[in-house]
Amino acid sequence: MRYNDSDQAREVAARAADLMEEVVLPLERERAGGMTVSSGTVTDLREAAREYDVYAPQIPDEYGGMGLSFRESLPAFEEAGRSLLGQVAMRVDAPDEGNMHLLELVGDELQKETYLEPLVAGEIKSGFSMTEPMQGAGSDPKMIRTTAEKDGDEWVIDGHKWWTTQGVEADVLIVLARTDPEAHPYEACSLFLVPADADGVDVIRDVPHMGGGNHGVSHAEIRYENVRVPEEHLLGELNEGFTHAQARLGPARLTHCMRYSGMAQRSLDIAKAYISDRRGFDSTLSDKQSLRHRIADAETKLHMARTGIRDAADRIAAGDEARVPVSMCKVFTANITQDAIDLAVQCCGANGIGKDLPLSDFYESVRQFRIVDGADEVHRRVIARAAFEDVPEEELEPLTRFGDPNRDRSANH
Repeated sequence: MRYNDSDQAREVAARAADLMEEVVLPLERERAGGMTVSSGTVTDLREAAREYDVYAPQIPDEYGGMGLSFRESLPAFEEAGRSLLGQVAMRVDAPDEGNMHLLELVGDELQKETYLEPLVAGEIKSGFSMTEPMQGAGSDPKMIRTTAEKDGDEWVIDGHKWWTTQGVEADVLIVLARTDPEAHPYEACSLFLVPADADGVDVIRDVPHMGGGNHGVSHAEIRYENVRVPEEHLLGELNEGFTHAQARLGPARLTHCMRYSGMAQRSLDIAKAYISDRRGFDSTLSDKQSLRHRIADAETKLHMARTGIRDAADRIAAGDEARVPVSMCKVFTANITQDAIDLAVQCCGANGIGKDLPLSDFYESVRQFRIVDGADEVHRRVIARAAFEDVPEEELEPLTRFGDPNRDRSANH
């Protein structure tokens, strides 16, 4: 399929594909199933990405990236998504990718020098600390209970977060906290840059979870108790935390969609290769009509997802928040990529659930996509709210109501 990508976007995606085929995938295939990746291997992969000129394509060159626009970067994200290692190699891996984008958007020059540049270089790691345990903010962020109070020239943060991706490994945490107890939460919260080693930051545990993958990303439970940060650690504008978070999450949802699209495509490629080679009941499995039709349906839906993602990205590039298109892309892509990977596992049978192929790792990873960055139900709520905003009541004018016969219509007959 040919999409409305720019020439530059296609060129970078082609180089990313070369990196995947010549470096990343051979390394992945050499590794024992389920084996974790060392920091030395990550360093080598990132050096290779620099050599192929595909390292951090989405970040301005003054901070260590390639300077491509968000829209131009997307095809490279899809190539990176074909392996859990590709995302790490190209420095387009969550959550750092979204956090780098946030720092680029609303960070001041000192914050960019202190945190953005080292993040791009891969010298430090970050976490986005927003979700809270039961009774706190989750799918409904208005329920936030973590607070930040001003005390002189410092902010004092108290709260309880969890599912902070990469929180165990993070050097810096971006924390959403309520800074105005009187206003509506959407106008009452702010973001703060909190060094992970600050007094009062207690990383309680890595929450046991599905899909940690072979690069071992944690999801941390963290207590913030009387954590003091200087006022210059306020990220962006006071009480604009939700606005800033939304600016991060919209593009991040689309980059997630592209990474998982790449994962789904690779899964289908593996399945097609397997069933073309595997024989059963007097023919190759690829000759069985039911499997051919299921593969065809998966390829069709994946194409529609890629088209929708690009449309939403074009809207964002044009200055539109594009909340509804982004929600549509997120919920649709999450479900069809899950289905595609599940189909690939089924096609490969025992080899699908084994660890010699990457499918079982992909299967564990993709299930979280229907929850992270907004659960399916939250995005469907956004879509439905927009769908019912302007219902055309005139479409029902021909109907006969109880006790009110439609005499005008009867007279015409």
